[in-house]
Amino acid sequence: MQADYWHNLWETNEIGFHQGDTNPFLLEFFSQLKLKSNSRVFIPLCGKTLDISWMLKEGYRVVGVELNESAVKELFRTLSVEPKLKEIGSLTLYSAKDIDIFVGDIFNLNKEILGSVDAIYDRAALVALPKEMRIEYTSHLMDITSSAPQFLINFEYEQRLKEGPPFSISKTEVQNHYSKFYDIKLLKSFKIEGGGFAKINAYENIWLLSS
Repeated sequence: MQADYWHNLWETNEIGFHQGDTNPFLLEFFSQLKLKSNSRVFIPLCGKTLDISWMLKEGYRVVGVELNESAVKELFRTLSVEPKLKEIGSLTLYSAKDIDIFVGDIFNLNKEILGSVDAIYDRAALVALPKEMRIEYTSHLMDITSSAPQFLINFEYEQRLKEGPPFSISKTEVQNHYSKFYDIKLLKSFKIEGGGFAKINAYENIWLLSS
């Protein structure tokens, strides 16, 4: 999937993946990561998610990466924070107290630029990528974060019945990507009713990946 695809969705406001409130599974299960206050949480492909506001209020530090700059600008407007900008290679860093958001391609983000993180929150990254890209993404994610613990949310349904994104990711695929590096626990599997999944059997799976 090319960058223009995502830029066009933001430009035309076709952003059904953006939730209008804090993710309920984040509220219910994120504590199972057992993070200390001031822990630094990485959110790949973060968009302008309201989950960031919740994390900051809970005392976490947040670092994210997002391809679309307008989404990042809107995020900081929502937070009522004026960011500082810094060019780092092909990336632009928007930063303020307890928050760093890199604008650009996640594959241009390396371990040195990202810095240390204590956990990963992946609600909308893995499911946004087609299968061939998910292999590269998961490998890259573990490399730049030193396989930090993950709170992962994905969708599972019959892919032939619906065109992604969000793409379907089976439980077996999650195991294939991560079982060599993590202990994997399925916290909840929730049947989705209505919305874009109204006519198919679809589930939202919530995972804890710990080392």
